[in-house]
Amino acid sequence: MLRPWQISLSERIDPAGNVPIYMQIIQALIRDIERQRLVSGTYLPSSRQLAALLGVNRKTVVLAYEDLIAQGWLTSAGTRGTMVSASLPTPAPKAAEPAAVAPGVDPAIHYSYARPPEHPLALPEGPGLKLDEGAPDGRLFPAELLSRAYRAAAHRASRTNGFQYRDPRGSPLLRESIAAMLRSQRGLTVAAANICITRGSQNGIFVAGQILLRPGDTVIVEELTYEPAVAAFRALGAKIVPVPLDGDGIDVAAVEQVCRRQPIRALFVTPHHQFPTTVSLRPERRLKLLDLARQYGFAIIEDDYDHEFHFQSQPLLPMAAYAPGQVLYVGSLSKLLLPALRIGYVAAPEPVIDALAHAVSLTDGMGNSLTEDVASELIESGELRRHARKVWRIYAQRRTAFAAEMDRSLAGIADYRLPDGGLAFWLRFRGDLTALEARAAAMGLRFARSRSFMASQDAPRGLRIGFASLTEEEGRTAIAALASAAH
Repeated sequence: MLRPWQISLSERIDPAGNVPIYMQIIQALIRDIERQRLVSGTYLPSSRQLAALLGVNRKTVVLAYEDLIAQGWLTSAGTRGTMVSASLPTPAPKAAEPAAVAPGVDPAIHYSYARPPEHPLALPEGPGLKLDEGAPDGRLFPAELLSRAYRAAAHRASRTNGFQYRDPRGSPLLRESIAAMLRSQRGLTVAAANICITRGSQNGIFVAGQILLRPGDTVIVEELTYEPAVAAFRALGAKIVPVPLDGDGIDVAAVEQVCRRQPIRALFVTPHHQFPTTVSLRPERRLKLLDLARQYGFAIIEDDYDHEFHFQSQPLLPMAAYAPGQVLYVGSLSKLLLPALRIGYVAAPEPVIDALAHAVSLTDGMGNSLTEDVASELIESGELRRHARKVWRIYAQRRTAFAAEMDRSLAGIADYRLPDGGLAFWLRFRGDLTALEARAAAMGLRFARSRSFMASQDAPRGLRIGFASLTEEEGRTAIAALASAAH
């Protein structure tokens, strides 16, 4: 092949850029080879010529050439110079007409992949005032307290060689701390061997689905539910069957009808404070669900995402407290600590925990042992309990103020029932909710759209609005904006 009189790179080299100049030259040459601007057998300019052309030091070009030769992109031809390697594959000839692109495949990407569903997850997006679905106020957690706990955990890990890979079940310290908390406060008869730490409750729900479900299995959910859980089950190939719910929780008669028609593999439920409606599942329905699980052989995934915040009376014990062999109990420290720490857990019989740990090891390996030990430090020192008592009082005040403001500003616009617990309200609007959502978004309000909670098209629509993460002034602003959007 003839040696070109001059060759130039298609990309500009920026001496002032953050990427080293030799690396810019390497990247530019590779891209020109991939684009077939430089084909196999093409001789490149000498290092001196290219350095002069680019206005860089010759040693920089020599370094780039040597690296590309070592990688196999270029070949040294001795005194004849350097050329593009002749062993690179010849590209396929371009078709006269562009080939048809399969549905769901981006023509700019050379492989197929599963696109996210059009149905929106319950995640508020965009700029403006955010109304979450019941998150805590991270501003209330003392940063210095967290810093001290991290320092203590880091020093302990350094002394005990705790920075190594560890059991995918999670930090032994945290597993024991959570087991003790569940025994003393929620009535579960568990030990550390019955606990698997996960990256938040959503990860716990997903790995629970991984070990339970096979493609084609059926999962029962409430017609209004936590959409990320439904999306996780669907991603695992499950068929979703929604059933109605009312002011006392899931309709157990409807559950029984489904069980009589077809095999059921699992039921997902949020009995303590139903998501999103906040209602509590009555004791007789809990017992009936457990009876149905025994009779028809399905597992119950119980998501107890905010057990600590109950304001009216003593909270009911989790279903897992009196039927541990039938229930995978999913919990989280996000509401007590901080969502950013990403600490969830699953409580289940020991053989189930072994299976969960294997599922965790396939995607996460070992979690975050340092952060998990921080959480254990905060639990064992009593700091978490003290923080929980403090924020419980603050959230109770905000709940009362939020309800009073809704009574003033949303009377005749929206209906709600003051929930016994939880960190959010469920609002049912009397007017056109679709139009309200559009106007609210245009005004800068961010919240999860009503359809994101609906597992069936004919489910009742509403908005789940959290109050705990808003100060009383922020709450008044948010409610006023909602009232304005409703007009």
